[in-house]
Formats: sequence, C-alpha cells, structure tokens
Amino acid sequence: MNGVEITGYGTALPKNTVTFGDQTRYRVVAGETQISLAVEACEQALRQGNLDITEIDCLVSASAVAVQPIPCTAALIHEQIAQGTDIPAIDINTTCTSFVTALDTFSTLIEAGRYTRVLIVSSEVGSLGLNPNQKESFELFSDGAAAIVLERSTNPEKGVISAMQRTWSEGAHQTEIRGGLTAFPPSNYSEETKEEYMFDMQGKAILSLVIKKLPKMMAAFYEQSGLSADLIDKVVPHQASRAMPLLMKKIGFSKEQYFDTVKEYGNMVSASIPFTLCNALSEQAIKDGDTVLFIGTAAGLTTNILAMRC
Repeated sequence: MNGVEITGYGTALPKNTVTFGDQTRYRVVAGETQISLAVEACEQALRQGNLDITEIDCLVSASAVAVQPIPCTAALIHEQIAQGTDIPAIDINTTCTSFVTALDTFSTLIEAGRYTRVLIVSSEVGSLGLNPNQKESFELFSDGAAAIVLERSTNPEKGVISAMQRTWSEGAHQTEIRGGLTAFPPSNYSEETKEEYMFDMQGKAILSLVIKKLPKMMAAFYEQSGLSADLIDKVVPHQASRAMPLLMKKIGFSKEQYFDTVKEYGNMVSASIPFTLCNALSEQAIKDGDTVLFIGTAAGLTTNILAMRC
C-alpha cells in the first residue's frame, strides 16, 4: 500500500448551464477559461485543507486537453497560484483517466520519498472543441474542474491499495481530435478541414470494446489486489455516458455502490472522476476508512482501475 491520504479538495463550475431534455450541462462563457477553473478549484482545495501554496512540493495538471501545445498546462496554473516559487509543475495525460493515472503515479512517488504533499488538478473546457453535428457528444460533455491535495499519511490503514492501467489500441481511433499538432498542424486548417480539429467519438464502438475487455481486467485487478466487489464500499467511475448502469452491472456493482451524476453534470472528461470524488467527500457519501474504487476508460483506448482506502 502507498501510504497517502487526501487532505484538501475543491471544485469549480462555469456559471452557464444548458439543458438537453432532463440532462444539465455546464459550458464556459466569455471570461471563463480552463486556467480560471483550475485556479478556482486549486484555491478551494488549499483553503479546505488549511494549506498555503508554499506547503505544496509539486503541482500536477491531470487534464485531457492542454491550454496550448507548450508550455505544459501545469506551468500556466503555476503562473497564477505559485509564481515566485520553484515548485515543479508537471502534466499527466491519459485523457479521461488522467486523474487516476496521476493519483497512481504520485502516490508511488510520495511513498518513495520524492514528494510529501502534491496538488493535483483536472480542468476541462471540452465544450470549445465539440462538433454540433455529432449530437451524441455535443449533448454529453460539460466543463469543470476539480483539485485534491494528496500527501503522505501517518495512518497505516490509509492509502492506495492497488492500481492497474491497460491500453487496447484497437480502439485508438474511436475517440480523437486529429488536428492541432503534427498530424494536422494549424497551417492545414480550412473550412473544409475544420472537423479534423473537433472532437470525434464513436460511442457505440467504444462501449462494445469496453464490455468485451473490462470484465477480464476487473478479474485480474481483484487477483492482484486481493479485493472483490463486496469489499468495495464506493465506486467513483468516470461519468462517460448514460450507459454507465449497464457497465457497472456487467462488472458486478450494485446501484448503491457507485456514483452516477451524468444527468446532473455530464461527462467532464478528466475532471469527471475527481469532481465526483470531491462532491462525495463534501456530502460525506465517502466516509473515513471506506475502500473506494476509481475506474474509467479513456481515449487510446486506455482503462484505469485504482483502489484506495480513504
């Protein structure tokens, strides 16, 4: 077990909402940016944990889409909340599961003694890249941000129990934004090519691949971790789509075990899991000593599973 605990958390949402039937989505308006949402969430996490930024020894942006190609998004957040310090700023990107990858990576680095207290933030304004001609994705995604402070724990019962990440690249082109970097550089942009620079998702194909692969991965995770479905108190899944109940049932979790907030918040990309986590902590739906499972799929097709005793 990597001996870590969450000692601060915070979220941020745009002011504007749109509705699609009974579904609510948050979308940025003028004056709101990916950085402003990240900063708000970070500052809230620090306040909630009674901490100052100088007490953080690493700042991590775990987001799917960067603010710009270079520098890393974490450096741009650093500019707003940590300028004048030399706290390292690092980006982690496994798209929708970036937060879980960051939690896995930095719990290991904390356990190894490299860091003591890390601020991890996921912030997304995916609405800016949606294609209005693709109704499924256009009506699914929301903007938002969430941040946690992760630090070394003095309680031997708390920490990351086990983690697993796998990629099935037969699904690599089922979720894409092809334009903007070297495959389709900005110089190639035109009215004819503009959809290459927008989000493109084949939802049914992704779900089919996940249903085929995830049960075997879940079994391997249980063997590795020594856990089982009945030993998991709460599941914090990526809020990928309205098909979540089908997938949770497929891998053996009851409705009482997992959080489903797709109707209220939609899919916040990398911010989805930490936002759900922060809300659950705030509402005391996750209690001290609970064993919590984080699980999600991401473009690639990458899947992460991580169990933590909170």
